Amino acid sequence: MLKCRTVWKKLAPLARASSNVCRQNVRRTGLTNGRIPAHVPAAHMSTGPAGGGRENQLYILLVGATFLGGGVYAYRTVKGDQQRYQERIDEISSRPHRVATQVPAAPILSEPPVDIVPASLKVPSHTPYLLIGGGTASFAAARSIRARDPGAKVLIVTDEPDLPYMRPPLSKELWFSDDPTVTETLRFKQWNGKERSIYFQPASFYIPPEELESAENGGVAVLTGRKVVHMDVRGNKVKLDNDTEISYDKCLIATGGMPRNLQVIERAGEEVMEKTTLFRKIEDFKSLDKVSRNINSITIIGGGFLGSELACALGRRSNESGLEVIQMYPEKGNMGKVLPEYLSNWTTEKVKSEGVKVISEALVKSVTCKDDKLEIQLKDGRLVKTDHIVAAVGLEPNVDLAKSAGLEVDSDFGGFRVNAELQARSNIWVAGDAACFYDIRLGRRRVEHHDHAVVSGRLAGENMTGANKPYWHQSMFWSDLGPDVGYEAIGIVDSSLPTVGVFAKATAKDTPKAATEKSGTGIRSESETEDTATSPVASSTPAPAMVQHKDDYGKGVIFYLRDKVVVGIILWNVFNRMPIARKIIKDGEEHADLNEVAKLFNIHED
Repeated sequence: MLKCRTVWKKLAPLARASSNVCRQNVRRTGLTNGRIPAHVPAAHMSTGPAGGGRENQLYILLVGATFLGGGVYAYRTVKGDQQRYQERIDEISSRPHRVATQVPAAPILSEPPVDIVPASLKVPSHTPYLLIGGGTASFAAARSIRARDPGAKVLIVTDEPDLPYMRPPLSKELWFSDDPTVTETLRFKQWNGKERSIYFQPASFYIPPEELESAENGGVAVLTGRKVVHMDVRGNKVKLDNDTEISYDKCLIATGGMPRNLQVIERAGEEVMEKTTLFRKIEDFKSLDKVSRNINSITIIGGGFLGSELACALGRRSNESGLEVIQMYPEKGNMGKVLPEYLSNWTTEKVKSEGVKVISEALVKSVTCKDDKLEIQLKDGRLVKTDHIVAAVGLEPNVDLAKSAGLEVDSDFGGFRVNAELQARSNIWVAGDAACFYDIRLGRRRVEHHDHAVVSGRLAGENMTGANKPYWHQSMFWSDLGPDVGYEAIGIVDSSLPTVGVFAKATAKDTPKAATEKSGTGIRSESETEDTATSPVASSTPAPAMVQHKDDYGKGVIFYLRDKVVVGIILWNVFNRMPIARKIIKDGEEHADLNEVAKLFNIHED
């Protein structure tokens, strides 16, 4: 450590004189705010030789003749990617007039010593495009901005320690991985067997924030671990939680949401809170995975998308480890707020078959910790004892910036109110979970799904570059109860609305696994487009009468009606038909015979 300080003090004058070279040398290293990030996606890390005791060695490559420009390349080496590391070393070594020198470092600390990092590496004071939030909507906007303005300089600020990633696999495919290191690699196999990372792009895709201002061709930089705490709309600037100020020309708010908790849990005290998981981020997945391997019983409170997916995932694990998995919710059946009663009952039985103990019509009265066990007292007198709770009871849109920015929050749906172009003010846009937008067919809405985040982020990015396009897209969402049962939905799907269901016998191809094998993607909305289905050809197979409420619903279509008009559609084990559903809702017409409409989806073909 002392040697590093001494070397830097001797060469600092030369480094400052060559700061321009320095900025080029440290390009694409993943350095954030002048520091090596505490977390680098494991799937993109380099690695030392297996079995050599160097899996956690930190290499610092001092690039340039006699440390010319002070360029620093940092690689945290872990087991798994020797070839990538060697290719990077070879590429650096081949650069003209530069020498790559490997210097063994001291044992890894949580952060490197501050005084070995050049003082010139700073957060940009100004950025043309500022994106607040590091989720799907923000990344989609960044990609859209760069597509329309190739030289654009985009800065993403996120309070998470991770680069932008997709959230759906956190409650789906990652739990079904047979890789014991999945919590580190964050790579998963899709239902079709193909492997991918949850990160949208590797670290090499981004440039360090401190290089953004000087980047000739622009780029996308991500400032991790920092939160925007104040917005000065008139001054076009924001303040971070470390008092740093950044000005902007155009700004996107894509702050997403925060998982809700039950008030009875919040009031129960720290001991109960320590045994409760609110599931949303990578760290929540890692934590819950670890917890579930070291306890005897876990209880999921919530019967919606997230709660049901986690219940099925952990239920599969219970068959191997003996873990008791309980799912409780106030509704009569699983997904009771979304699915019609007969289908909710069928889904409940499906969840039970995965090894889950289901407790329906469960209203939590209190939660206490006794003898290192949690005791959940229900209002009807039932008592449930468990080791850990997962609260999956919804999402609260993150609108903390509304007060300082003077932006309007919708009193009915939550989220920032925006116009048809997703604008909250003249140079401020909102996308994703935090946006409350006006749907020209269905009225004002707020949507919390992956497809909406992708499309609204993409449109916001286009409009930030002058497109002025209205948001007309009917976003879809999907949920899988394992690889064999899944559904896709669009519009308003509310079990309190009248519904009409048309079902047919399923075949081997009517599963999420088969759907991804056909489309080539595990994130089904990635194959979605905004194109409207035109002249769909109905099946020539005669359709049966309206749904017979039987025990087995192989595949089918459920229509949700408001004033006799279809406002929502669920495709149950029917995939790659969403453009047809989207057109039906956009048309907004009354249909005398929905049995005939169902034929457009070809559900009666084998």
